[in-house]
Amino acid sequence: MKVLLTENVKGLGKAGDVCDVKDGYAMNFLIAKNLALQATNEILARYKAQQRKKAEVEAAQKAEYEALAKKLAAESVVCHAKVGNNGMLQGAITKEHIAELIHKAHNVMIDKKGIELSNPIKSTGLYDLEVKLGLGVKATIKLDVQGE
Repeated sequence: MKVLLTENVKGLGKAGDVCDVKDGYAMNFLIAKNLALQATNEILARYKAQQRKKAEVEAAQKAEYEALAKKLAAESVVCHAKVGNNGMLQGAITKEHIAELIHKAHNVMIDKKGIELSNPIKSTGLYDLEVKLGLGVKATIKLDVQGE
């Protein structure tokens, strides 16, 4: 019996693969546990249509992320922080603080986990940060840390 896998099955294949398996295995295990569907022409056509629609939505989302990356790279984000007597910041600029500054400056919500900091920001100056937007799109943001 030919089945269309709806989930990854160890030793058989990945989701979306069409596999030829024994009838008992298909009916009693794969289909019973919603790991697969019987691969009829109707089900295969519906699956392919869903994949095309998913690819179109993903392409539109990726184009949106790329436009956002250009917008973020064009302007720098300014951060004002308290500076001690030695010229160092009192505390460090955190990823959460940077995400909040980007939200205020560009009205864009960015997950703090997507902001990559090689070292903690503890002094004033200009920093280049890389931000993961999603779908493999990264943006470089200039962060200008100024003392109060």
